[in-house]
Amino acid sequence: MTPSPPPDGAGTLPHRTHHLADGREAVFFSDRGTPPVEHVVDRRSLDARSGGGEVRFDRLTGEWVAVAAHRQARTYLPPAGRCPLCPTTGGRESEIPAADFDVVVLENRFPSLGPDLDELPDPQQVGERSLWGVPFPAVGRCEVVVFTPEHQGSFASLPPERARTVVEAWAQRTEALSALEGIRHVFPFENRGEQIGVTLHHPHGQIYAYPYSAPHAARLATRSRTHLAATGRALMGEVLADELAAGDRMVLAGEHFSVYVPYAARWPLEVHLVPHRQVPDLAALTGGERDELAVVYQDLVQRVDRLYDTPTPYIAAWHQTPITPADREAGWLHLQLTSPRRAEDRLKFLAGSEAAMGAFINDVTAEQTAARLREAAR
Repeated sequence: MTPSPPPDGAGTLPHRTHHLADGREAVFFSDRGTPPVEHVVDRRSLDARSGGGEVRFDRLTGEWVAVAAHRQARTYLPPAGRCPLCPTTGGRESEIPAADFDVVVLENRFPSLGPDLDELPDPQQVGERSLWGVPFPAVGRCEVVVFTPEHQGSFASLPPERARTVVEAWAQRTEALSALEGIRHVFPFENRGEQIGVTLHHPHGQIYAYPYSAPHAARLATRSRTHLAATGRALMGEVLADELAAGDRMVLAGEHFSVYVPYAARWPLEVHLVPHRQVPDLAALTGGERDELAVVYQDLVQRVDRLYDTPTPYIAAWHQTPITPADREAGWLHLQLTSPRRAEDRLKFLAGSEAAMGAFINDVTAEQTAARLREAAR
């Protein structure tokens, strides 16, 4: 199956790009029926943009590793009155120089990658040994997606129209970042909860635009290409069909998307959200698909929050295909939501088998997790 090209007219929500005092971009997205934010002036006196990290090539694994020592000074769990993602009001200046907004995507002030853009050398073409001992600038782009002006809450508690705006922001930024020089893979994600390592409580996510295919994405892409060449079928499409047929791991299904706990789940809570149509990334979704995605994804995270009396920490990772024609032909967009929470008061930590060998041992069956999520429907 050949994925469809990005649909015409899918993006229906207004947005405007403004610039912060140090030159970083801030893209303001407005809810449907709300006019765009036209005038933004950042009056802060900021130091020069942070950056200057590097990437090093690991010859043993064939992977790039980013080194971002400058991030040690980044903001860490500030009190609500000093939150950098709240609106600028009164005497409090923040990263968002507006008294109100719907959704804002801004370049990270402390980026792991960027702000410069360039091509990294191809290890297969230049020879891996030639890369040893030669660090390269950590080119790329890191962005922060601010879901709401409200300091409290989560994606699960957003009004439905705001959840739809976030989906639009993910799609628009995926398309824009994919077109930048040297970008090979765009990864939107959300870390929720201190147990995951969150450093800001304000509801937000992030987007990394890598100058290489991230290791997990590269492995998925290789298997997807191999499967397509051998069978003529997309691997994720086959998995989705098998999960729908089995049924006992299904959580919910809509017209355009299905949610299930994967058969070989690694984490005590792991869920996949998959479109029924093969698309390489969020930008390729139609307007109708984006409408349903906002509803289905919010339904999923609300169920996750109903599992326990306290909010469940999670990582919500959008697996988009690397930006090569072969990968986009074989790959299939999907969300993987995982949580280390294995009981009300217990977390799963990566032990030797998982951390050193990547060989996971799960404490909960996929069927048990799926049943709990089905029961958590409102």
